Amino acid sequence: MPLDSLHSLYVDELKDLYSAENQLLKALPRMAKKASAPELKTAFTEHLEVTRKQVERLDQIFTALGASPKGKKCKAMEGLIAEGKEVLDEDGEPAVIDAALIACGQRVEHYEMAGYGCVRTFAKLLGYEDAASLLQETLNEEGEADKKLTALAETVINVKAESGKGDDGGNPPAAGAKTGVAKPRAKGKQSART
Repeated sequence: MPLDSLHSLYVDELKDLYSAENQLLKALPRMAKKASAPELKTAFTEHLEVTRKQVERLDQIFTALGASPKGKKCKAMEGLIAEGKEVLDEDGEPAVIDAALIACGQRVEHYEMAGYGCVRTFAKLLGYEDAASLLQETLNEEGEADKKLTALAETVINVKAESGKGDDGGNPPAAGAKTGVAKPRAKGKQSART
């Protein structure tokens, strides 16, 4: 479909989101299975149900438009899910894996919030008030999911990952050990490499 009007862009973006949500429906159960923290498993499982409702809302919008939701694959979501799959395939400390899963989940939420914000605005401009309302509802849910992941990260998951449960026992590196962080040079001294 050529992008020759705001309406055609609106439909194209809706198809992209429809594809994104359907890809996410397949990824969320794998993320929930990999998560070790019960709170994170619950967050992913609950968002799976929310995502199903979001797909239903998109179906309603396409029905009202007399258009098919099929015909486009969201390459951005495909890439985000591929990055998430790398985490799913990793072995490591469970709290650190959970922190990585949250990072992946938040990338997805931010992508979706951007997409839904755009189509909601397009719907308003085009006079599709019912669709704009449905899209705002989804946008609100995506924001809530992001906030929930942030709260889990800041109060539970990242705290566990940082507390030593994600490394060799939580001890700081021994004096002189290589840490990957350069020591600051004293003022007035030149590096041996210059």
